[in-house]
Amino acid sequence: MPTYSTQAIRNIAFVGQHGSGKTTLVEALLHKAGVIGAMGSIENRDTTADYMEEEKEHGHSLADAIVHCDYKDTHINLIDTPGAADFLGQTITALAAIETAALVIDASAGIDAVSRRIMQEAKDLNLCRMIIVNKIDSNSADFAAMLQRLQDAFGTECLPVNLPADGGKRVVDCFFNPDGQSDLGSVADAHSALIDQVVEVDEELMALYLEQGEELQPEQLHEPFEKALREGHLVPVCFTAARPHDTPDKPVGISELLDIFVKLAPNPTEGNPRPFVRGDDNSNQIHPRPDADAHVLAHVFNVRVDPFVGKLSMFRVHQGTITRDTQLYIGDPRNGDSKRPFKVGHLFKLQGKDHVEVERAVPGDIVAVAKVEEVHRDAVLHDHHDEDRIHLAPMPLPEPMQGLAITPKRRGDEQKIADALSKLVEEDPSFRVTRDPATKETVIQGLGDLHLRVVLEKLKTRYNVEVDTKPPKIAYRETITAKAEGHHRHKKQTGGAGQFGEVFLRVEPLDRGAGFEYSNDVFGGAIPNSFIPAIEKGVRQAMEEGALGGYPVQDVKVSVYDGKHHPVDSKEVAFVTAGKRAFIDAFNKAKPVLLEPMVNLEVTVPQNAMGDITGDLSGRRGRIVGTDIEGDQAMIKALVPMAEITTYQSQLKSITGGQGSYTMQFSHYDPVPGNVQQQIVAQYQPREEED
Repeated sequence: MPTYSTQAIRNIAFVGQHGSGKTTLVEALLHKAGVIGAMGSIENRDTTADYMEEEKEHGHSLADAIVHCDYKDTHINLIDTPGAADFLGQTITALAAIETAALVIDASAGIDAVSRRIMQEAKDLNLCRMIIVNKIDSNSADFAAMLQRLQDAFGTECLPVNLPADGGKRVVDCFFNPDGQSDLGSVADAHSALIDQVVEVDEELMALYLEQGEELQPEQLHEPFEKALREGHLVPVCFTAARPHDTPDKPVGISELLDIFVKLAPNPTEGNPRPFVRGDDNSNQIHPRPDADAHVLAHVFNVRVDPFVGKLSMFRVHQGTITRDTQLYIGDPRNGDSKRPFKVGHLFKLQGKDHVEVERAVPGDIVAVAKVEEVHRDAVLHDHHDEDRIHLAPMPLPEPMQGLAITPKRRGDEQKIADALSKLVEEDPSFRVTRDPATKETVIQGLGDLHLRVVLEKLKTRYNVEVDTKPPKIAYRETITAKAEGHHRHKKQTGGAGQFGEVFLRVEPLDRGAGFEYSNDVFGGAIPNSFIPAIEKGVRQAMEEGALGGYPVQDVKVSVYDGKHHPVDSKEVAFVTAGKRAFIDAFNKAKPVLLEPMVNLEVTVPQNAMGDITGDLSGRRGRIVGTDIEGDQAMIKALVPMAEITTYQSQLKSITGGQGSYTMQFSHYDPVPGNVQQQIVAQYQPREEED
């Protein structure tokens, strides 16, 4: 592998909707750059990026894949991300490692909710953005309509740097050598629109261009072009056909796309680096410098656990140079520990599933280390022993909203399942495993039905364990709607020293999302201060277990205002019990209600299915909050109870014939209707306790 500098690196993530051809596009780029001898295909299950067995089985990406190539003295790192909404967490984590997010769009399709979400996240992170319109050989592609849809969705700053011609059989440049006609009209007109947009960020250049009428050369435009990209003032659009139907071995626009990466995409010295943060104060920022001689700062953005190779930790070097035998310290944001050292034994560049060992990694590069068990996702690697609690601000990951309770199919597999699940959690930022103390069930949580099905497949194929599943348990909550007072006197005598504690307290509702407040309003020593924490402990136990339907209580203020104690028999355990029972007494008098999680649902479907979808959502107690039509696609936004869409994936597939997609994001908690609450409460069997 040739040596290269930071200025020669390009870090680009392919993001966007499922089925747009991101993985095939990666394959075409690697082939053009001479990395692979022949292009693989999704159908033949032999692409470089989709190498996991689960990906081959499903026919699309399920996790980030990192590849690289060298082209015209430039080193290009590409991250192929999943397009399905269920794996959005994987896609967002990749944004932490790159300068440019390249949205890949199917030329004949609409712009789905995943594409919109990712483009907004990239914009919020100050990343440079570009759009690749793929599959331009499609007979149903309408280039003018597509460009208009892109500008409607992402702004008029979306302007083409090349254009399709001859029905998508080739592309013509409209930046470096603008000449001739395209399927979208005059190339010169497109060139002028592009230059007009670029010079707006450079007053001196604008004066030359507008007032003196000078013809600007590409060399003059490079710096303002980069500035326009960094400021979001320009989103370049380019066109490709990674695998044309008629000539699959002759991709269109691939060499042009590589030239755009080389000549126009920012290198790590030209991007907008995210600052590192020291401690809990986000104002205490450390701005990394892409300086090879500075001390090392690197961020672990992804982890993969291979049953044969072991843990592989992928990281972006932001500052300094890492070589084999470099000693690094691990800054783990989960515990603030920065003192654990390890020596880099082997340093790898990734090419899908293959590892290429390298001697060094310069600022801006993406590399990996293997079998360092202490390294976790989001860890910061550095070479200063005295650095403390350095981390990157967390990425805005989607919260897992769908769950399944799992139990082993075979007795004795409990530990094997626990070990396998911990490895899957390491790999997937939006996968959770919890243990429900009330039901003693292990619950896995993900972003949707497909997400959880893939997890179950991995348990079986990778780790040889199988589980039984139960329908998802909805994360209901309990709260109150009125003030009330409660009382309990705990007295227990068993022959020796007894137990005594008496508590009077009041409860009152707080605003939704406020959580819990506890107040000690006892005067005159009726309850010694040493027992006040014990009462709070009992209250918190009751809130965790719930009193209405067995779900956690939230948004309640508890004030202890009176009670009694005994100089001999009063002890902590007595006031824990008294506090718990007094809270339950007050809670049941305070007009308790059950709360259910509400989610913002965005559904993208063919326009002819719009009526069926809105009707179905209304039948699920959903409220339609907006609709948008783009070509033959409709996007429906709705607020829906989580309990009503646990099986929505299959219903959407049934209604649209598999052509619909959706994303969901937690919104807030709302009271459930009275009839629904009665059904849930009727199933609750509170645990009997001795007094």
